Amino acid sequence: MNIVLLDAKTLGDDLDLSALKQLGTLTRYDTTNKEETLARIIDADIVITNKVVITADMLAQSKKLKLICIAATGMNNVDLQAAKFQGIEVKNVSGYSTKSVVQHTFAMALYLLEKLSYYAEVVENDTWAKSELFTDVSHPFYEISGKKWGIIGFGNIGQEVAKIAEAFGAEVSYHSTSGNNLHHAYPHKSLEFILKDCDIISIHAPLNDDTYDLINEINLPYIKEKSILLNLGRGGIVNETDLAFELDRREIYAGLDVLETEPITLSNRLNDVKHKERLLITPHIAWTSIEARKKLLQGIVKNIETFLQK
Repeated sequence: MNIVLLDAKTLGDDLDLSALKQLGTLTRYDTTNKEETLARIIDADIVITNKVVITADMLAQSKKLKLICIAATGMNNVDLQAAKFQGIEVKNVSGYSTKSVVQHTFAMALYLLEKLSYYAEVVENDTWAKSELFTDVSHPFYEISGKKWGIIGFGNIGQEVAKIAEAFGAEVSYHSTSGNNLHHAYPHKSLEFILKDCDIISIHAPLNDDTYDLINEINLPYIKEKSILLNLGRGGIVNETDLAFELDRREIYAGLDVLETEPITLSNRLNDVKHKERLLITPHIAWTSIEARKKLLQGIVKNIETFLQK
């Protein structure tokens, strides 16, 4: 079997790919752009892709292709209808990054809640060393305990966030973006209620027609002063231009691990936010703990092994 890995760099240089080599002849590419994709998959039996897009036209010309392994949960980078028509199996890996994303959610929340950017800076620039006090309480922070935590999107990740937020002492409620996920111990509320009522709001929803531009100039003003908005779902759920305006207009905070266009463009309005301390952007890393990436690789190997056993 000719196995082609299109974007190995996104999986990290620290992963041991020897398990893949035992399943066939592995050709590894660190990155692949759209002009290179067809030439690299046309003679492959199995293709592994994280974010490289594989179109219907590419599939039609790849006569040997039998299996596409998506190194992720989302499958929107492959034309699934065309793959099915040609009898090409498409397999993803689900659940591998839940613990990693949940942990990063709280890392972002605590960074913003505890004003850590300020406190790190006063130590680094010697402001604290030159002060006469053993402590610095100039930028007060709050506890999660007693706060209201609203979760938008209540799949496995949202549910795990709820458990930990509750363990911190938060009062948890959630909003199902599909309107179908309603049978949980936590109260289901409208989106407007979540935005108006909660002190910390975290997004863990998929991107679809129902969630694109879900948070925008109309409902961003609902968010209370000093509240925190976190997006660890998908870029495009939060309108970034509208959010930048709101961050400049008043004191709310935002943590984003996902953006509509990645990597961030130089023209993104978020780059010009006046109050930098109100915004934390991380480069789509919530899913990338070492443990999560190892689980992801194991899932890919298992998908190929299952296919080969047929």
